[in-house]
Amino acid sequence: MRVDARGLTFEVHTGGPSGGAPVLLLHGFPQHSGEWDEVVPTLHTAGLATYALDQRGYSPGARPAAVAEYRIPELVADVVAVLDALGLGAVHLVGHDWGAIVAWAVAAGHPERVRTLTAVSVPHPAAMAHALANDGQQKARSSYIALFRKEEKAEKMLLAWNATALRKLLGGVGDATRVDRYADPMREPGALTAALNWYRAMSRADLAGVGPVAVPTTYVWSDRDIAIGRTAAEACAENVTGDYRFIQLPGVSHWIPDAAPGPLAEAILARVAGSA
Repeated sequence: MRVDARGLTFEVHTGGPSGGAPVLLLHGFPQHSGEWDEVVPTLHTAGLATYALDQRGYSPGARPAAVAEYRIPELVADVVAVLDALGLGAVHLVGHDWGAIVAWAVAAGHPERVRTLTAVSVPHPAAMAHALANDGQQKARSSYIALFRKEEKAEKMLLAWNATALRKLLGGVGDATRVDRYADPMREPGALTAALNWYRAMSRADLAGVGPVAVPTTYVWSDRDIAIGRTAAEACAENVTGDYRFIQLPGVSHWIPDAAPGPLAEAILARVAGSA
């Protein structure tokens, strides 16, 4: 379905029983709401209604040109506006990768809209800041961001030769069909630039503005994540004042919703049940 909010049009993919407790799912880079397709059936069976949002830059009708339009406060405001448009009050919030950053910020700034939080792969921004300041390995893991922030150069590199570099980046999601599912939309005019604008708009001030999270929270991390190391993952607990659970998935890559949808769904359900 299409949802109009803040002068933009967002794609929202819904499912599950009518009247079920709502779960809002936020995807990461360079994917889209389809990354939740193997997670949601378990949630539906448990009686939950799901709303998977194609976020700003990923929904074709929500693709402003200016880099500043992709700052974290704008992404957070989108989520709140979409919830309002859907008539949803407080939801169980789930986010992966960049979607996790947005979810952390929503939970910190708008706790009245979040019943529970399940953050996947990326920890609280303050935990990332701690790791970047104290862990040389995390600095190396995050070095790709400097390239992504370079306008035109990043697009040229990622899309050259039938998007070979982009496809390699997505290699952990599964077979070639699954890689194509995420890579092909990024080849549409303007799509990759809009997705990369999230990195270009990112600032230390916006990240530092994400305060402690008081809602019941689960953080799911995988020990073969090439982007997020253990230092950042373990520092996450210091930034949650509510009930907190840390779940580690051994032998799983960064692409948890694709690589381990079953364990992730169970983690989400355990968090939802724990808040009842």
